[in-house]
Amino acid sequence: MLENIRESSQGLTAKIILGLVILTFALAGIGSYTNSVDTSVAEVNGEKITQEDFNKAYQAQRNRMQQQFGDMFERLAADETYMANFRNGVVDSLISERLIDQNSSNLAIRVSDERIKDTIRKMPEFQVEGVFDNNRYLALINQAGFYQSSDFRDYLRSEMTRRQLTQSLVVSEFSLPYQNEMLAGLQNQKRDVRYATIDLEQFKKSVEVSEEEIKSYYQENQSRFMNQEKVKVDYIALNVEDIAKTINVSDEDVKAYYEDNIQNFRKDEQRRIAHILVEVGEDEAKAKADAEALLVKVKAGEDFAELAKNHSADTFSGENGGDLEWLERGSMDETFDEQAFALANVGDVSDVVKTEFGFHIIKLTDLKAEETKPLAEIQDELKVQVSNEKALEEFFELQQEMARLSFEFPDSLEDAAQAVNVNVVTSDWLGRVGNALPFDNQKLTEAAFSDIVLSEQLNSDVIEVNDNLAVVLRLNEHQTASVKPLAEVQEAIKASIVATKAQEQAESEVETLLADLKAGNDISAKLTELGGAFVEKADMARFGSDVDRSITEKAFTLAHPAEGSKSVGKTDLSQGGYAIVEVTAVKAGDKTLDQNIENQQVNQLAQSAYASYVESLKVDAKITKNSVVSSFN
Repeated sequence: MLENIRESSQGLTAKIILGLVILTFALAGIGSYTNSVDTSVAEVNGEKITQEDFNKAYQAQRNRMQQQFGDMFERLAADETYMANFRNGVVDSLISERLIDQNSSNLAIRVSDERIKDTIRKMPEFQVEGVFDNNRYLALINQAGFYQSSDFRDYLRSEMTRRQLTQSLVVSEFSLPYQNEMLAGLQNQKRDVRYATIDLEQFKKSVEVSEEEIKSYYQENQSRFMNQEKVKVDYIALNVEDIAKTINVSDEDVKAYYEDNIQNFRKDEQRRIAHILVEVGEDEAKAKADAEALLVKVKAGEDFAELAKNHSADTFSGENGGDLEWLERGSMDETFDEQAFALANVGDVSDVVKTEFGFHIIKLTDLKAEETKPLAEIQDELKVQVSNEKALEEFFELQQEMARLSFEFPDSLEDAAQAVNVNVVTSDWLGRVGNALPFDNQKLTEAAFSDIVLSEQLNSDVIEVNDNLAVVLRLNEHQTASVKPLAEVQEAIKASIVATKAQEQAESEVETLLADLKAGNDISAKLTELGGAFVEKADMARFGSDVDRSITEKAFTLAHPAEGSKSVGKTDLSQGGYAIVEVTAVKAGDKTLDQNIENQQVNQLAQSAYASYVESLKVDAKITKNSVVSSFN
């Protein structure tokens, strides 16, 4: 076959086609092919919301949901319909944010550099013992993916600008005094009520159910009596923790690791630096002259901190006497760094130093010498670390061997299990959700129900559950989804039919009683026959009542009683059965509104105003939504 392909490719027609393809690439460029594919998830007034934007927002929202709801969210995440709605919700949020950003720009809303600096300094995340710490600031923003402080400032500026617009909407909302009084009156209103409950159990005793009814119910509701699809799997698991228990680490191993990684145990020299910055502006010569004049004052003995506070263009540090806090070599501009680390003694001051930011006067205010932790101090800690690293190396080697053998011998796990020295284990019955460890992991569940395992009955690929656990599995037993036999569910069906008929009978009796009560008849005797009686409840409150919540809600939805008519109704009880409720009197409530409730009302108004504002922006916007595919499981 390969020979035929080679011979065919030598023909004139093939050469012409090949030439055209080459010419097309030469003229258009390969980039034009890749760049023509639009991977954006939406477009708002000509601005694209990229797949990367979506992925970040999606993962952030998913993490919040997992933290808040835990296993419940994992079960929801297995429902593709739910996750499709979840992804669409993320896109809708991004569209709303983009509309707000665009409108902020149109309204020329800005956030000053000074305000951003002040916000950063006051953020508790960047403080140590209540004081802003520059090293912590840099470390945390790097960890969050902002590798330049300017990137974080730009992000913060965007967030603060958006918040400035939304806050202007929110804080403009208020409730009028008469609205507060009306709400307070309703919230604090009291009602005199009498109610009677009708239990379903008495009706169940007289209900008869035929075999035909049971069979008919079974046929019409088979989806309710399904055995869910389940599997049992055999699996082998490779775990770093188990491997670590078999690793022997000698003192020589620890010493060699210490020497090879000595830089990790060395604390570099740190210098606490203060500076005064003179920005260049339009006149570089004047800026340099101003800096040299300030240097003369410093050398004449004037207080460096005061000069920095009054004259430094870096107001961020100037407020603290020019202090840049502790710096390590390489953390600043190269020229600045070189001069700062050239100062020999605490108190020394540099000459005027020029960088891309302007002219600096640099002062060394404190010094921490380079320090290396001795081996003896961290030997036990290093022994554990060396053991873990060796176990991890062995884990990766064994994982490759496990993958190779489980692929080469796809009808059994025994060869792979022996090679990596683990046992083949059989799981309990597994469903698609709600499994115990380690099968609470979605990757393992998907593999257990995959075609290669279920249909082809072969070993799965190696599933990397996490950095320390790898699993290969194969089918042990499969239970397909099926309808449970009638005999198994007959009693449950009978109980359901009995409950339905009893409820229908009870509702019919309650309707009759309600009609009599509205007509002005005394229904006490009939209630007694049904095992019920009126209970009087004076001054029932809307909230905090000790009466069944459904009775309270019904009582406060009924009309005020009027001359010649009764205010009555029925309600389903939360525990089953019915209640007849009558309001006999309504008492006005105190119109002094609790401050928390007033705040809640304002917040609700504000949320409604914000939602309406976003909707109004959508009316005039050109919005295109594309299909959304998440890059995350």
